[in-house]
Amino acid sequence: MKRRAYRDWDYWAKPVPGFGDPRARLLLIGLAPGAHGANRTGRIFTGDSSGDFLYKTLYATGFASQPTSTSRDDGLKLRDAYISAVARCAPPNNKPALEEIRNCRPYLVRELDLLKRVQVVVALGRVAFDVYLGILREQGKIARRSAFVFAHNAVHETGPGQPLLISSYHPSQQNTSTGKLTEAMFRAVFEGARRRLTSMQALRIPCSQGRVE
Repeated sequence: MKRRAYRDWDYWAKPVPGFGDPRARLLLIGLAPGAHGANRTGRIFTGDSSGDFLYKTLYATGFASQPTSTSRDDGLKLRDAYISAVARCAPPNNKPALEEIRNCRPYLVRELDLLKRVQVVVALGRVAFDVYLGILREQGKIARRSAFVFAHNAVHETGPGQPLLISSYHPSQQNTSTGKLTEAMFRAVFEGARRRLTSMQALRIPCSQGRVE
């Protein structure tokens, strides 16, 4: 059901693709399109409070060209960053079912294969964290998922030649309005990602596909 504020909009109402720099070294993995955000605008994390919180932080840490994201035509560009998601269609009650996650999983797997320069992955929320680790487990890149414990701004080594994984609370309104996730807490995640990318570049650490960039 449309909200009153958007009753005159023609919704995108399709699967929402990933968005960003195809040569990105930073990959963000979210949960699913918001019912009146990406599902309305056609661009991930665009047009709702979660996106407002996210892009403000990406801009402040140098990963976005502007602090707001309102439509696919607003001129926003991501810098050295790419955003994907576990589910690609707006789920009922903003909670994707296991079947939806399974159906969308191949798209995330393909993006991980195509984004050959990624050195840091930020998982936004426990579901994204678990799905990403599940993919690594299936590909034989980690021995077991239980070795990784979700916590906000925790950094996880996933093995030689593999990206660092940073877990973060999701910038949902539920988390931000209650103070579970503050702007300072969220900004610290991306400031840490920036520092690590800078140090990797200085050391010329190989990217996830084993090539020195």
